[in-house]
Amino acid sequence: MTDHHTGQRTARAPGSSRLVAVLALACGVAVGNVYFPQALVPLAAADLGVSPGTAAGVVTATQFGYAAGVFLLVPLGDRLPPRPLLVTLLAVTGLGLTAAAAAPALPPLLAASVPVGAATVIAPLAGPLAAGLVPPGRRGVAGGTLLSGSLAGMLLSRTAGGALGERLGWRAPYLLAAVLSLALALLLSRALPSLTPPSRQPYPRLLAEPVRLLRTEPALRRSCLYQATVFAGFSAVWTGVALLLTGPVYGLGAAAVGLLALVNAVTMCVTPYAGRLVDRRGPDAVNLVCFLLVAASSAILALGALGGGPGLLSLVAGTLLLDVGMQSGMVANQVRVYCLGADVRSRLNTAYMTCAYLGGSAGSWLGARAYAYGGWSGVCALVAVLTVLGLLGHLRARNRIRTPERNPYGGPRCDVTVR
Repeated sequence: MTDHHTGQRTARAPGSSRLVAVLALACGVAVGNVYFPQALVPLAAADLGVSPGTAAGVVTATQFGYAAGVFLLVPLGDRLPPRPLLVTLLAVTGLGLTAAAAAPALPPLLAASVPVGAATVIAPLAGPLAAGLVPPGRRGVAGGTLLSGSLAGMLLSRTAGGALGERLGWRAPYLLAAVLSLALALLLSRALPSLTPPSRQPYPRLLAEPVRLLRTEPALRRSCLYQATVFAGFSAVWTGVALLLTGPVYGLGAAAVGLLALVNAVTMCVTPYAGRLVDRRGPDAVNLVCFLLVAASSAILALGALGGGPGLLSLVAGTLLLDVGMQSGMVANQVRVYCLGADVRSRLNTAYMTCAYLGGSAGSWLGARAYAYGGWSGVCALVAVLTVLGLLGHLRARNRIRTPERNPYGGPRCDVTVR
């Protein structure tokens, strides 16, 4: 493992717990912009005169934009002061959401969704920032707190989006999200401290750095593989479940998708615990449990095709396991990544999150195709295949791991692989 420990982003900021809480709120609002369109696919399809499968392209476009934003914009977190960077991105997000709400047809909506996804990359910028604001032994907890905020945004945005969309139309959630993004930009302009970025490298070198890190850091490649496969399955499920619940098997409205997401809000309480577990046990042990949870969820979710009460219970239990597995795995993977270097955390996170959201956008596309050709059972089979691919990579890597060593900062263990 290459040693990048040449410095820290900042000294510990006073009131770091309060700042982490503010950043968690920012993560929730920003991440919600990526996920609330999932609950609106049937409504947008009916209003714009396209099929639900075609309208699902909005979800894919937003996640593709997010992956592009992670690759192109997150490296700037090591180059620019965080306060003006985050405020500017949230302002651009608000303007993009306003344009999406005004879209008269699907092509303009797709065109607006890409920059919205690209600009709403607050969470991958907040993670490295928070890691530099807290003591080393608290990074797992801080990561879990931010992830709880992201998860709250992910789940509650679907709930609010579906309910508001049914009452006022699919455009209303876009307008609400725009207002929240602009309000959050104002909050961060006042709450964030003035910090000095750790790098003065030119932008082209910052863009090239994540590729170099992927090539030289086996632990980074493993984290990318694990999250890409699990997140692809996660995105496939939440794309397909909107089509299942609003289709002939259940005949429910878009609000049902939001209610299902709301049930999964319990996972917000799990991620801080997962962070503490990573701090004590290391990332690999948590990753293994997460893969097993996601594999079990695919079998339980398949029973959702039965319809009726038993089917709904299966969807609730299956999505709950899936969310716990995906989010807890995210904590473990990010802690492993942040062990690799304090001065390059944004670039490490760029590589990691780009791979994760490329997997997510591919999962959304594959999920829509799997549902079109194989129904809900096809979606669940896709999740199982993706999970097996990730699990096999994990088991193969564990056979090549030497004894874990402690993080040089005294935090969670870092995995050292044999090249």
